[in-house]
Amino acid sequence: MTSGPASTSGPASVAADPTWAALPGGAFGMRAPIASLRQSKILEVWQMGFTVPDVIGLWVGEGDLPTPPFICRPAIQALEGGETFYTQKHGLPELRQALTDYHADIYGVQVAPDRFTVTSAGMSAAMLAMQMFTGAGDNIIGVTPVWPNALAAAEVMGAQVREVALDPLPTGWALDLERIFARCDARTRAVYLASPGNPTGWVMPSAQQRALLEFCRRRGLWLIADEVYGRIVYQGRAAPSFLEVAAPDDPLIVINSFSKAWAMTGWRLGWMIHPQALADTLGNLIEYNTSGAQPFLQRGAVAALREGEPFVALMVERCRAARDLVLQRLGGMKKVEVTRAEAAFYLMFRVKGVTDTLAFAKMLVTQARVGLAPGVAFGAGGEAHLRLCHACGTERVSLAMDRLQPFLD
Repeated sequence: MTSGPASTSGPASVAADPTWAALPGGAFGMRAPIASLRQSKILEVWQMGFTVPDVIGLWVGEGDLPTPPFICRPAIQALEGGETFYTQKHGLPELRQALTDYHADIYGVQVAPDRFTVTSAGMSAAMLAMQMFTGAGDNIIGVTPVWPNALAAAEVMGAQVREVALDPLPTGWALDLERIFARCDARTRAVYLASPGNPTGWVMPSAQQRALLEFCRRRGLWLIADEVYGRIVYQGRAAPSFLEVAAPDDPLIVINSFSKAWAMTGWRLGWMIHPQALADTLGNLIEYNTSGAQPFLQRGAVAALREGEPFVALMVERCRAARDLVLQRLGGMKKVEVTRAEAAFYLMFRVKGVTDTLAFAKMLVTQARVGLAPGVAFGAGGEAHLRLCHACGTERVSLAMDRLQPFLD
């Protein structure tokens, strides 16, 4: 057999392409954005706690309450009843109808069931959005400080993230919309923001929502609105939603999750609201990513929406009591400057003299036995801060404050 011409698709050509990266041992074949992924700095601190006895973990975004029985029971019954097969990619019809009814009740908006897609976690919804709208050579605007995973999803797709930082003011966090407008160029595909924000608790006012949505319409940009913390608010029943100012065919994706308000973090179940025209595309992407969310979990989600308002109210009041306690205690510590939050269950604060929040957070794990998230994990504007999650009982928070005081006073 005679050999043909040399292949142009082997290791030599891959090595010359900057979009690909070397694998261990000198092999090639991994895309550079994937090879360059780094472990979250939140996780870096969190993992330390596995070896520290009696640590009080206030580092990750979940509370200390288990999922309530009224949500668990329908899921268990469905599992025992044999609902263990593939199901509709966009979600069970009963769940999409429950989502329609929920949004009509909470926000006073009518969203047709065919505009909902149930996802395997809110993070899965963020990844699906980035898969639809971003790729190599594109960029997105991200309002920071923010939970890093959603913006990392754009980087996984090869897109550049351009950060626009919130300002920490004495009255709370604030956004200058002009900074967003100025950062957009011909390669910008989307604007991503979370309101209420994680880690800031910032809430975008309705007037700014209208202005940003109108800008995205004019520029042909997608607006990806993360509203996962929309029910964890300390004034009113819910934070302002982009759904209240948008038309059904606007270039808007709203991401949400069952994790926070209903204490369902481990369930990994969320939803997207999108123009109906995207339904087929999202159905295909769901097929290629997960083939759909588990039907027995969706039965529990229906119960959360239909019966969960008393529990949501309990969750909010619990977070409020813990927030007020933390504000009182931190406010009395000499080295601390804390920025008040309007919503969510986090507080961001600075410690005078601390410039390396990752190292400081690691020290607190081992010496104070309290786990906080380093602000550097959340992008521009967060570097000098630490994040404390107060989604727990006041007794636990009070003990954490006792342990932190010698290091912050």
